[in-house]
Amino acid sequence: MIARVEISLKKGIADPEGKNITKSLHLLHFDEVVSARVIKTIEIEMNTDDREKALERLDEMCRRLLANPVINDYKIEIVG
Repeated sequence: MIARVEISLKKGIADPEGKNITKSLHLLHFDEVVSARVIKTIEIEMNTDDREKALERLDEMCRRLLANPVINDYKIEIVG
């Protein structure tokens, strides 16, 4: 089973990398860009066929290691 985890900064948390991307795009004359946000994607291959158990374990992985619950939101998706 393959899962995809997207980790992003919570609303209200500064995204300096996103701001630098926006600024750089403006310097390159992409003036239509309003803002950019950086979202980290992690693809995880798991040895299980139990979708519910996989989602449980992935949520635990996010809470314990992959995301900082103070500043990050995360989304889990089973893709294969």
